[in-house]
Amino acid sequence: MIQDYLEAGYPAIYLLTQEPTRAEQLLPSEGWKFFSWDCLQGIRDLQSSKPVDEIRDPAQALNWLNSLNDAVLIAHNMHLFLDSPEVVQAIQNGVSRWKATGCCLVMVSPMISMRPEVEKFFHVIDLPLPNDDELFDLQNELGKIHNIKVNKKAARAAKGLTEFEAETAYALSLIRKGYFSTKVISEAKSQMIRKSGLMEFWEPADIADVGGLNNFKSFIENRSKAFNPDNIQLPQIKGILLVGIPGTGKSLASKATASILSWPLIRLDIGSLKNSLVGESERRMREATRLIDAFGKAVVWIDEVEKAFAGTRSSGETDAGTSAAMFGHFLTWMQETKSSVLVMATANQISQLPPEFIRAGRFDATFFVDLPTKTERTEIIKIMNRKWGSDIPISCSERLTGYTGAEIEQLAKDSLFDGLEQAFNALVPLSRTMREEIESLRQWAKTRARSANSWETEPDEQRKIRSVYKKDTVGEEISNEYLPAQSEQ
Repeated sequence: MIQDYLEAGYPAIYLLTQEPTRAEQLLPSEGWKFFSWDCLQGIRDLQSSKPVDEIRDPAQALNWLNSLNDAVLIAHNMHLFLDSPEVVQAIQNGVSRWKATGCCLVMVSPMISMRPEVEKFFHVIDLPLPNDDELFDLQNELGKIHNIKVNKKAARAAKGLTEFEAETAYALSLIRKGYFSTKVISEAKSQMIRKSGLMEFWEPADIADVGGLNNFKSFIENRSKAFNPDNIQLPQIKGILLVGIPGTGKSLASKATASILSWPLIRLDIGSLKNSLVGESERRMREATRLIDAFGKAVVWIDEVEKAFAGTRSSGETDAGTSAAMFGHFLTWMQETKSSVLVMATANQISQLPPEFIRAGRFDATFFVDLPTKTERTEIIKIMNRKWGSDIPISCSERLTGYTGAEIEQLAKDSLFDGLEQAFNALVPLSRTMREEIESLRQWAKTRARSANSWETEPDEQRKIRSVYKKDTVGEEISNEYLPAQSEQ
């Protein structure tokens, strides 16, 4: 890994990795003597694994390197001691000497943490995580010991794990299943996300629980073949934006996408990444996207994305540009990532999204999720009756024109306590209270988004709106409601 740098005379290298043991195995190359130092064991010879000196003080270890020629000292966690003036001075004094004598200091650390006094001396490189072949070889070695057949799919599922994590995941799979199980390894892999504290796993929704939205379902199913391991030609989709009326199933559809693809579902709450410390929010966003890339093969769900990036349209006045910086990194990552990741973003108010977020090419598709049609309401009624044990007649699908899926679910739950008629009278749908907003959103979607709903059976039901004023029990006027197009009398 570092032979070219050593031959070029680099005196200081900063190696980013969470695998210090693997780094010691991969770094040694011919022409140099390699030694390892840490604050407990002192200095060891990597070739013989024998102790060389009991020096535990970091400054003394750096001075020890001054006495050698053509030697490399791999220093573990020395970044923790960079607040010491003696360590900083030892690096400054040693750099010119190491360059002249063919020596090199390699600081091994999981994160970049350098003092400005020494940062210009170091060249930063990453130790890549084990690739597919290395993970398969590791599985093969473990399988031979226990006479277990290898599973290439399980090896691919371990992509993004360190060598240590992959080995323990394989062992756990053998204990639980007696073979290399993709599911067990994926569950162990989820620890990457949980330990970060930046994101969380959610249970994917069953596609059978999503009523309607047939256009959207067909879109996902048709493009899922691009994620097959043997695909080399079909382009993989990167992102889908679901825009629509609250309660129409955008979040549920996002969660069901993970079920269609048989992928884990990761919820990215961008608001929770924000931190009061300067630069910390941006760092957390970069760390989150790095983890997603390492994890791979996952649906990343961002709910109400217009709220997540609030402040990006105000020139940084609201939060000193933090949202704009996070937003810029996210857009760049989304466009440039090579990982098999699908971003599912939902939005209720499209007007609050920055234009660059919804421009052509940013998302593979933008879907508008409208109020459910009569056929879709019939499906939703059946789903809710099955889910809650309610008894809403199918014939109510006509009466529920203008109701969202969430409102029909609330009706099913309330009917268990109050009876269907009382529950129906108590429920005021959004199609009454948000008539203007819904119509504006529909006008926007006509030329800018695909329809997630299927219109084959009732092409006019949700497009025609009649203003009908009713009198409630007190005799006061209430807001407009949607009625079927057929009801013109």
